[in-house]
Amino acid sequence: MTNPRTPPRWLKPATDIGPIAVFFVAYLKFGLLPATAALIAATAAALLLSLVVAGRVPLVPLVTAGVVGLFGGLTLLLNDETFIKLKPTIVQGLFALVLFGGFALGRSPLKRLFGTAWPMDDTGWRWLGLRFAGYFAVMALLNEIVWRTQTTDFWVSFKVFGIMGLTMVFTLAQMPLIRRHRLRETPSDGAADG
Repeated sequence: MTNPRTPPRWLKPATDIGPIAVFFVAYLKFGLLPATAALIAATAAALLLSLVVAGRVPLVPLVTAGVVGLFGGLTLLLNDETFIKLKPTIVQGLFALVLFGGFALGRSPLKRLFGTAWPMDDTGWRWLGLRFAGYFAVMALLNEIVWRTQTTDFWVSFKVFGIMGLTMVFTLAQMPLIRRHRLRETPSDGAADG
């Protein structure tokens, strides 16, 4: 087992966006079933890259890869695109459940994931967790509406560009909350002595 180390800045975007880019290009060239196989392979490659470069695989991409493998595998095995179209619903729904469950238990899963990047007080984490839980629940419902009422071409565009774009806009919209509840740096103990 390799030791965890600080990952380079390019790793997260590459492992987050790489598999979905591979899926989109494969879909345009070959269709949904080959694109599903390409997504499974690219997701596995992204996990391996993370392990080799950073010495660890983060939990969220690992869970997402498990859902991709399961639902993508069912899509290919049963030759039924329904399963890959359900995958965003399941992933978004799981995120919502984890965040709502954390809130009910008085915990903040987001704080564990982003606490060093966004140092905030507990009230800020509570509100941010609730907002993201609601967002993920709405996105799960929206995916259901889109894949059940629109063409596959439209759904693929929504999956690749819509979900990512909406997530970026939603996250940016949370910046005022993050700034409002940001923890102020305290002077180090040594500086207080004097």
